[in-house]
Amino acid sequence: MSSRTQAPLRPYDVVLIGGGVMSATLAILLKHVEPTWSIAVFERLPEVAQEASAAWHNAGTGHAGLCELNYTSENPDGSIDFEKAVTVNEQFQQSRQLWAALVEAGVLGKPETFINPMPHMTLVQGSDDVKFLRRRQEAMSAHPLFTSMRFSDDPKVIGDWAPLLTQSRESTEPIAATRDITGSDIDFGELTAQMFHYLKSAGVTVYRRNEVVGLSRSNDGTWKLKVHHYTDRDRFTHLVDARFVFAGAGGYALKMLQKAGIPEARGFGLLPVSGRFLRCDNPEIVDRHEAKVYGKAPEGAPPISMPHLDTRIVDGRRAILFGPYPGANPKFLKHGSMLDAVASLRPHNLGPLTGMLGGNLGLVWLLASQVASTRKKKLALLREFAPAADPADWTMITAGQRAQVVKRDAEGRGALQFGTEVVAAHDGSIAAVLGASPGASTAPAILLDVLDRCFPRYRPYWAPRLRELIPTLGVSLAHDPRLARQTMLRTAEVLGLAAPLPPDHEA
Repeated sequence: MSSRTQAPLRPYDVVLIGGGVMSATLAILLKHVEPTWSIAVFERLPEVAQEASAAWHNAGTGHAGLCELNYTSENPDGSIDFEKAVTVNEQFQQSRQLWAALVEAGVLGKPETFINPMPHMTLVQGSDDVKFLRRRQEAMSAHPLFTSMRFSDDPKVIGDWAPLLTQSRESTEPIAATRDITGSDIDFGELTAQMFHYLKSAGVTVYRRNEVVGLSRSNDGTWKLKVHHYTDRDRFTHLVDARFVFAGAGGYALKMLQKAGIPEARGFGLLPVSGRFLRCDNPEIVDRHEAKVYGKAPEGAPPISMPHLDTRIVDGRRAILFGPYPGANPKFLKHGSMLDAVASLRPHNLGPLTGMLGGNLGLVWLLASQVASTRKKKLALLREFAPAADPADWTMITAGQRAQVVKRDAEGRGALQFGTEVVAAHDGSIAAVLGASPGASTAPAILLDVLDRCFPRYRPYWAPRLRELIPTLGVSLAHDPRLARQTMLRTAEVLGLAAPLPPDHEA
């Protein structure tokens, strides 16, 4: 392959690195509030939405705190702390509002092409966990955002909700489940592709097969990007100027921050984790399961390894996924390099990374044991959810690559962070999103934070326009039950989702 240097590309107001859901959402927001700004997107693959946003590279869960046990905990007095679930749900309500506004504006196509109603369930086993789940539902269902959550420890009821959970299950085993009909399944790949289709028609330039390999600060405070454009035979090098740079490139976002050399990125490291799922396409099985069912993660395991049995709807076809099963892979992206993890090491993040590993030896052993587990053991885990599962109906597939954030904690040691983290320069000229779940589900809320941190002086001017897309912006639905219900009803109607139920005592 030959290499050539070409003349610089035009300067841009905004450059977005990565063609996933984060970049697409930020471009949508910016194009709405500043339609005259020039925006360019650089994606290293031949098409957008081919990494973590791709339909089969994630479980498609519209994370809203309805079923994920890692968003709730038990206090010493036995009460249930679900504040994290409230936060995630409020953020997801902003996502629903944005998508509903884009559907009504014709930016997105028919809702069923990217989002579908799908009950969210939690399944537990054993008398102690049954008691915990009952208390959890009693506490959460009294909150205006969780009125649709129902509980049962009756196998017949649970079997009516999701037949695969109870077929061939021992009748002596205590089980319980909660179910919330307002949950959803999302094809983030299709959602991202539709947003980019609109953005290109609105004047956003999308460069594919273009990889940003360098960033440097110019004397005037702008950024100069070095970009490799690949063809089948040649590599061309461009230079691009930008007033603002955003990296929504999954694990490669850390590489971009390190190349930029901003002090705010010091101390950050990443723990790459690959994921695999068992997939079932047998219509006789698929037609008997309509839910996303989450269980408990193994003791000491990260939330990303929380097992779940999910109905997926992609291109109008249904399938079931079960997993995830962690894998050992040093890449930061599925289409990344085997040297990603090693290349990200710096003197300032070696301490946090080694400290995190030293303080989480149980996690390291758990991941290693799961990587080495046999297909028989993997099927045994599946049968904890679907006892009658036949190995012939399930095929192992590889999902997208995740990179969990490692950063210094208050004591100066390394801590593994779960969730999504925004890292921005003090002057707001460059920002990036690191981490994983809930990620794509709460992209609008995450990127509104980016706008607040990077463009603070624009905040009062942009707020009215942003409320055209997200009417409850700046308002807490958790403290306004009437507004919460009105908002959920409206977005459910536009997006074709299930309307919220009244509280149990009113049902």
